[in-house]
Amino acid sequence: MTLEKKTWRELLASLDRGMALVALALFALGLLSIYSATHGTSRADFPYVQRQALWGALSLVAFCIVLRIGYEQIYRWSYAIYGSVIALLVLVLVVGHSAKGAQSWINFGSFRLQPAELGKIALALALSRVAAVHAPVDLKGLFTVLAVAAGIALPVMMQPDLGTVIVYVAMTYGALIVARAPRRYLTNLAGLALAAVPLGWTVMKEYQRQRILVFFNPHIDPLGAGYNVIQSRIAVGSGGLWGKGFLAGTQSRLNFLPESHTDFIFSVFAEEFGFAGTVAVLLLFGLLIWRIVAVGLTTKDIRAKVMVAMIAAWIWFQLFECMAMSVGLAPVTGIPMPLFSYGGSALVSVSVGLALVQSVYAASRKKYLE
Repeated sequence: MTLEKKTWRELLASLDRGMALVALALFALGLLSIYSATHGTSRADFPYVQRQALWGALSLVAFCIVLRIGYEQIYRWSYAIYGSVIALLVLVLVVGHSAKGAQSWINFGSFRLQPAELGKIALALALSRVAAVHAPVDLKGLFTVLAVAAGIALPVMMQPDLGTVIVYVAMTYGALIVARAPRRYLTNLAGLALAAVPLGWTVMKEYQRQRILVFFNPHIDPLGAGYNVIQSRIAVGSGGLWGKGFLAGTQSRLNFLPESHTDFIFSVFAEEFGFAGTVAVLLLFGLLIWRIVAVGLTTKDIRAKVMVAMIAAWIWFQLFECMAMSVGLAPVTGIPMPLFSYGGSALVSVSVGLALVQSVYAASRKKYLE
């Protein structure tokens, strides 16, 4: 019996319930943090929590649709999805809405779409399929894989959205590792990336350069580019062991912490729930990523194995970067915290990614039981 022919009860029974429950718990904690970040401030005039809850409902629908279709069927459309997302990314450069120094969104009335988030799904599908056919064990296979990654990364770089491009890089590197690219290729690519840093500096926008500088010393511009990092550090540090309590965080409630419901949502949570709450969230994310990796290790389908690895790398890297920039250990990139930060496109994309992983799990479990 194929996944498409299963009843909903059978589909739900085939889920990795631990993974699903952890994802729901993280989303619920994110809703609480978004509510706290916007409650009692001027931003409360905009119902962010209601909107995020609505996006959560849409994400659940997307999750169910992908699960019903199954990853094997979706793979047949992977190149079409890849091409469609590239078309959207090019459209963004023409008619996109600019905000925070980047032209990354397409407005459809009150609805706003960020195609770069969908690009993570498109990249995972297309690149894993290519890596299965053109394994990066020689230069031809390596360049083929890198060309697929570059095809979707270049228009995002032109927006410019450097943070998302770095996520693409992490996903691609994870794919190369799982597809068994020779170690010398991996080492040389890492060396080339480091060697390209001076060139990257010359093509960065001024605000991006300033973010790098304040990473080393936020006090060189304490009221400008360094302000976010300084306030975020204060929020995280003031949480102490147990935190100040829900709705008791002063940095967000008094509007000291900018972008508290998106980029710095971790700082809001850390201030209110302290070190203990932060450890609990890290354990939940660790459990989620561990379950994803376990699915990748179980499946015998090399395409699925690479795809699952890319999704794990995506979630892990975004979590690491979001937390690191909140405490000043990484430059501010504007990357959302998966399942936590406010943002519809990001939430739907992560949900689709988790649905693909669950579909791989269900298919692997069925074959194992047979």
